[in-house]
Amino acid sequence: MGKFPTGVTVVTTRDGEGVPVGLTVNAFTSVSLDPPLVLVCIDHASHSHDCLLSAESFVVNVLSTAQGTLARRFASDPSEGRFDGVAWHPGPGGALVLEGVSAWVGCTLEAAHEAGDHTILVGRVVEAGVGTEDALAYYRGAFTTVAVP
Repeated sequence: MGKFPTGVTVVTTRDGEGVPVGLTVNAFTSVSLDPPLVLVCIDHASHSHDCLLSAESFVVNVLSTAQGTLARRFASDPSEGRFDGVAWHPGPGGALVLEGVSAWVGCTLEAAHEAGDHTILVGRVVEAGVGTEDALAYYRGAFTTVAVP
């Protein structure tokens, strides 16, 4: 799968006590335009898995080329402190939109499907936004950029 370039996202929500939760995800895609649906795949072993499964809303933040460090931070353990010093603002349903992203998609949870060691979350898009930065990509074990000349 390393031969397939993917985008790099951080999926965010809040737990039952309102504490920010998030993780790096590269399995993200559009599912439908009518209604607008997207999906993300979350590893069962992820600290954020249960919070995302029980959340009413989440945001998929498409990271920009300047956010490789942020992608690594949200992909590594421990999950505590991931949001320390990270600028964000509330998005739909209170989920977090990270500052400086290339784009973001705010969703409500439409469905969840078990698939091997992951859960596929299908989100209904309720709001979205775009930034001015080019998107970060991941290819053959390294970050790269997606830029249109």
